[in-house]
Amino acid sequence: MSAEELFERTRAAKRTLGDRVMILGHNYQRDEVIQHADFRGDSLILAQVAEQRSDRPYVVFCGVHFMAETADVLSRSNQTVILPDMAAGCSMADMAAIEQVEQCWDALGVCCRSKRRSCRRSM
Repeated sequence: MSAEELFERTRAAKRTLGDRVMILGHNYQRDEVIQHADFRGDSLILAQVAEQRSDRPYVVFCGVHFMAETADVLSRSNQTVILPDMAAGCSMADMAAIEQVEQCWDALGVCCRSKRRSCRRSM
């Protein structure tokens, strides 16, 4: 598709979905993506916006996977967070193996679980 076709298709989708969707655009997004964002900012602020705007059941997070995961953790149970490009990654986030991250959390005495799972840990 041409850039013009993509632009029009995105606008039409936003019109159809109306207030049921919010598009979050990370500061580092390209202009042709960020122009459609309802909210722009860094990843934490955008995740907090998703949490605060629980009236919007669909959250499209234009960023990398860990950003969308943060929004998903903070969002409400009635919200679905969508990452348009599942391959969108961050080299810094990929530096540590999951085993290393889990060891750090354990050393700190912190339990890190998604909102969909419960976790009880004695401190």
